Amino acid sequence: MRLWQFALLAVGLVLPGSSMAESLNRKKGIVSLRSNHSVDETVAKIEDLLRAKNVRLFIVIDHSGEAEGAGMKMAPTKLIIFGNPKAGTPLMLASPSAAIDLPLKLLVWQDGDGGVWISYNSPEYLKERHGIPDDLMKNISVIEALAAKAAE
Repeated sequence: MRLWQFALLAVGLVLPGSSMAESLNRKKGIVSLRSNHSVDETVAKIEDLLRAKNVRLFIVIDHSGEAEGAGMKMAPTKLIIFGNPKAGTPLMLASPSAAIDLPLKLLVWQDGDGGVWISYNSPEYLKERHGIPDDLMKNISVIEALAAKAAE
């Protein structure tokens, strides 16, 4: 461990066993899981899982592909936007500001070391941010199981 990494660990900015990015993101309400697959394979797994659950895939945004088209290089990075109006609409009715974070999103990206990650907004963060009632949390908590399944 480098000295600066140890210093960050000592002051609680980095959690043991996690990268600095993971720890800092967790504090911002972002959960990141390491995937055992490439970005494209992970995205394909997520698409298959959504299809199997009859959840609508709205769009996959290829940030790295768009960067390349603009003459810039970016590690593989894709944003998957998906949802189910029967699950999302009650959240937005209960808390209209939730519409800024819905539909749900999964970010699949490759870090500088070649590791692939699946990142998403923590359901607890969204609950706190928008005042989502406890009885509606199941509508967004499914993202945790989806990300975990895609990462395996």
